[in-house]
Amino acid sequence: MRLRPVASLAWLVFLALTGGASAQPASSALPCVLDKCLDGGSEQPPNPAEPFSPSRGAVAPGSFDFYVLSLSWSPSFCADGGTRKSPDQCASGANPGFVLHGLWPQNMRGYPSACAGGQASPSRMALDAIRGLYPDEGLARHEWRQHGTCTGQSPTAYFADVRRARQAVSVPPDFMGPTTDATWTPLDIARRFTEANRGLRTDEMAVTCRAGALQEVRLCLSKDLRGFVPCPEVARASCRRPVTVPAGH
Repeated sequence: MRLRPVASLAWLVFLALTGGASAQPASSALPCVLDKCLDGGSEQPPNPAEPFSPSRGAVAPGSFDFYVLSLSWSPSFCADGGTRKSPDQCASGANPGFVLHGLWPQNMRGYPSACAGGQASPSRMALDAIRGLYPDEGLARHEWRQHGTCTGQSPTAYFADVRRARQAVSVPPDFMGPTTDATWTPLDIARRFTEANRGLRTDEMAVTCRAGALQEVRLCLSKDLRGFVPCPEVARASCRRPVTVPAGH
């Protein structure tokens, strides 16, 4: 009887132990740049060719490349069920236009979220210091859990950076409390922001939409918040077709 070569037997043992294939490395962050990807939203699913770790908090706090400042168009939010979530923001006559959604640590590919080892929950004093910055306190708490914990900062320091980032960005006059609905191309919206913010380019931001309506404007800021930075992955999330910009109540 002819015996199998030793090398072949060793290879069979290796395959049995490893499941027949070498494991793919897991990325430390979801291949997704939209906040709702982690909040159960309806954004596009991750590319199966780009494996990622389903466990949140795999990245050490403070390990990221830049920030994304997200401004939400309040009338669209309110028209899409937001009245139930934030009644004060969506009250008749409020018409706040753009409101702060959050300041998110971001990498050139993917982003960290809900990082393990982050600082404790915000104190009452920290939340009182940012009153009026977010539409409501519930959103501020959520943003700390999902994003602030990945900055490596205390809640007080993180919220101070949120305020700095928001104050560094000017909203164009066209979007300050409009009284009638309008239709804009995403590129024209982006250009209005570049005109209102010195040094900002259209490849350093995204104009996102949902169901044909303006959803958010996302601007990429350096980690030290001293200027805008290119962010190809974020910019690719921009809508391409004209969007409705609904007026407030």
